[in-house]
Amino acid sequence: MSALPHFLRALGGRNYRVYFAGQCVSLLGNWMTTTAALWLAYHLSGSPLTVGMVAFASQIPVLVCAPFFGVWVDRVDSLQLVRWAQVLAMAQSAALAVFTFSGHMTVPLLLGLCFVQGFINALDWPARQALVFRLAGDRAVLDNVIALNSITFNLCRLVGPAIGGLLIAAWGPGVVFALDAASYLAVLAALAAVRLAPPVKRLRVAHPLVELRDAVRYAWAHPTIRRVLSVVPIIGLVGFAHTVLAPVFARDLFGGDARTLGFLLSATGAGSLAAGIWLSLGRSAEGMARVVAWGALIGGTGLAVMAAHSSLALALVCYGAAGCGAALVMVPSNTILQSNVDDDKRGRVMALFTMGQSLYPVGSLLIGALAEGVGPKAAVAVCGVVCIATAATFWRASADGRVRA
Repeated sequence: MSALPHFLRALGGRNYRVYFAGQCVSLLGNWMTTTAALWLAYHLSGSPLTVGMVAFASQIPVLVCAPFFGVWVDRVDSLQLVRWAQVLAMAQSAALAVFTFSGHMTVPLLLGLCFVQGFINALDWPARQALVFRLAGDRAVLDNVIALNSITFNLCRLVGPAIGGLLIAAWGPGVVFALDAASYLAVLAALAAVRLAPPVKRLRVAHPLVELRDAVRYAWAHPTIRRVLSVVPIIGLVGFAHTVLAPVFARDLFGGDARTLGFLLSATGAGSLAAGIWLSLGRSAEGMARVVAWGALIGGTGLAVMAAHSSLALALVCYGAAGCGAALVMVPSNTILQSNVDDDKRGRVMALFTMGQSLYPVGSLLIGALAEGVGPKAAVAVCGVVCIATAATFWRASADGRVRA
C-alpha cells in the first residue's frame, strides 16, 4: 500500500482500511434510513412538528447519556463495544422494517424506535472515537484518519438521501429500513476482521460518577482540552442555524419548494465535503488550532452574509461556507483532543466532545424561538456574530500557544 496518495495514507494500515470499507456501506444505509424515517413521520401524521420530534428523539439521548457511556468506554474494550452497538443498531433497523412492512407502524412507535437509536448512538459514538485512535496505529496519520471519516460521512450525506428518496418512491420506506439493516453486516464483518491488541486494563476503577467527575476536572485543568471543549458546544448550538431555518428560507425568502430546500442542504454537504478533502491533504496536526478558528470565522461570515442578502445564488455559496466552517471546527477539534488526551481518559473526554456536538437539537429549539421573535434573517445574523466572536477568542488562544496539537 506504499503507492497510496498522501491524502489516503491512513489506508496503508490494514485495520483502518478494513474498518473504512465496512463503514462506507453502513453510513450510506444510515442516511437512507434517516430520510425514510422523516418521510414516514410526515406520511403518518401530516405534521411538521412530528418530523421535528423524530429528529429530536434520535439526538437527545446522545446529549444526555454520552458522558456516562464514556465512563464505560474507558473501562472495557472499545472494539467490543462498537461491535455490540452495531448489532443493536441492526436490530433497531430491522424492527423499523418489520413494523413498516406489516402495517403496524405508528407515530409513537416510530418515535420510540428513533429514541432507541439515539440511545445506541450515545454508546457507539464515544466508543468509536476511542476505537479510531487505536485503528490509526500511528499518531502521524491520526489527522488523516479523522479527515477521511469526515469525507465518508459527508459524501454519504450527499448521496444517501437521494438514493433513499428514489427507493421510497419506488418501493416504500420499509425497503430502505431493510437495506439499512443488511448494511450493518458489512461493518460487522469489517470489525470482525480487525486485529488489535487488547487495551491495557486500568488498575483502579472508581464509582462511575466519580470517574465522570474526574474526567471533567481533568478536561477543565488541561488548557488545550478546555478551550476546544468550549468551542465545540458553541458551534453545536448556533453554527447550524442555516440548516434549522432552511425550510423557511427556501419557501418564504426565495419563494421555492422542496427542490430549493434540497439545493440549500446539498450546498451545506458540499461545503463540509470540501473541508474534509482539504483536511485530508494536511501533513500533521500542527496548526489545527488555527484551522478551528478559521472554521468558526468562515461559518460565521457565511451566516452573516446570508442574513444581509436575499439572492438564492449567494445563499447557496453561504450555505456551502457555513457547512465548510462547521467541518473545519469539528474535524480538527477531534484531532486536537485525540492528540492531547491521556489514554485512560480518552473515552470520557471524547464523550464530552460528542455531547458538545449533540447540542444541535437544543440549538434548533433556541434558533427556532429566536427566529419566531425577531425574524429568520436576524436570527441567522445573531448566530453568525456569535461564531465570529468565538473565532476571535480561539484565535488569540492559539496564537499565544494556549491551544496546541
